[in-house]
Amino acid sequence: MALDHLDTAQLVALAAALGWASGLRLYAVVFLTGLAGALGWLPLPAGLQVLQHPLVLGVAGLMLAVEFFADKVPGLDSLWDGLHTLLRIPAGAALAGAVFGGDQAAWATVAALLGGTLAASSHVAKATTRAAINTSPEPLSNIAMSLAGDALVPAMLWLAVSHPLWFGGVLAVFVVASVVVTLLLFKFLRALVRRLRGRLGGKPSAA
Repeated sequence: MALDHLDTAQLVALAAALGWASGLRLYAVVFLTGLAGALGWLPLPAGLQVLQHPLVLGVAGLMLAVEFFADKVPGLDSLWDGLHTLLRIPAGAALAGAVFGGDQAAWATVAALLGGTLAASSHVAKATTRAAINTSPEPLSNIAMSLAGDALVPAMLWLAVSHPLWFGGVLAVFVVASVVVTLLLFKFLRALVRRLRGRLGGKPSAA
């Protein structure tokens, strides 16, 4: 069912969702949001209406397809994440800020800061998790995690608009989990790198 307008709670939730989801699947966020606006399912704020443009939809759709397959290949997914580190975070901030536009500068600034922070948390958690999974020789866990991300992004965007309060609770859980997972897996990866260096360099003999 299409919405006629978005209230304040929905706008805040949408800004948070755009920021957070951009850290996972930036091109999916741009494409799905623009498509929802173009089809009349979602009344996009003025700052986001550019996403409805056919050119933007076409490019975002193409990059979405590329990312979908790149994210399923062990090793290539981590390379893709690394290349997008400098893109996902500012893009998440820009999309979140655009929800309120220039007419509400204070809200737009706060939304941009929130969006950038959420994008950073989800991106770092995703990149760290996938790097840890890539240490396993079997590819199924990698593909399963990628498909979970593919499904999670549209689900969270829908929840933000349809049930903003529920979205806030779910998002809080994800953010806390992201911080915990990032810290744990970072320690794991650091220890793994040290072991590999030790094997490659050889251990010094005891005096």
